[in-house]
Amino acid sequence: MTITITAFERSPDGGKGLARDTRVRWALEEVGQPYEVRLVSFRAMKEPAHLALHPFGQIPTYEEGDLALFETGAIVFHIAEHHAGLLPEDANARARAITWMFAALNTVEPPILELANARLLEDDKPWSKERLPLVEGRVRARLEQLSARLGDADWLDGAFSAGDLLMVSVLLRLKSSGILDEYPNLAAYVARGETRPAYKRAFAAQLATNTAQPPNDSD
Repeated sequence: MTITITAFERSPDGGKGLARDTRVRWALEEVGQPYEVRLVSFRAMKEPAHLALHPFGQIPTYEEGDLALFETGAIVFHIAEHHAGLLPEDANARARAITWMFAALNTVEPPILELANARLLEDDKPWSKERLPLVEGRVRARLEQLSARLGDADWLDGAFSAGDLLMVSVLLRLKSSGILDEYPNLAAYVARGETRPAYKRAFAAQLATNTAQPPNDSD
C-alpha cells in the first residue's frame, strides 16, 4: 500500500527542514519506505477534507490503506514499530528509545517552541525584553540536562534510534539562535544527525518542494 503524507504547499520555514513533515520524511527514508507527498495550502488545511485527517488543521498527516494518522510523534512511532531500523530489537533498549521520543517532544521541545514564539511573535510587546531572558533560561536548563546525559556518546542510548531522530529534529530549531553552540556536544550531536544520508534526502525533498512553488497570494 502506498504511503501518503501531507506537507505545506509553501512551508513557513522556506524549506529549512523545520516543518514537521521533515521528521516523517526522515523516518521513512531511514527505514527505506517509499512515500508520496500531497501538498496542502494554508486554506486547504482548514477545509473539511483535511480536517477529517487532522482535526486541528495542521500537517503532517499519514495515510496508508485504511489507516490515517496525525501528530508527528505518533506517525514516527508507527513507522518505527512496523519497519526495522529505528527501534532496537532488545525489549529494554526499545523501551528506552521510545522514552527518548517522548522526552524530545514533551520535555525538550516545549521551551524551545516558547523561545521561538517569544522572538518571532512577541518581540514588539512591551514586556518582551523582561520575559525573553526567562524563556532562554528555561531552554538552557533543559540543554544542560540533556548535554550532561549525552556526554561524549554519539547517540542517546547506543545506536541511532527514533529517539535521536526526534531529538535532533527538535534541537535543529535552535541552530539560528546561537544557544545550541553553547553546548558543543549537543551541536556535534545535531551535526551527526544532519550528516545521515536519510536526513539529507528528507531535507532535500522538503527544500525542493518549497523552491518549486510559485508565490500564491490566495493562501
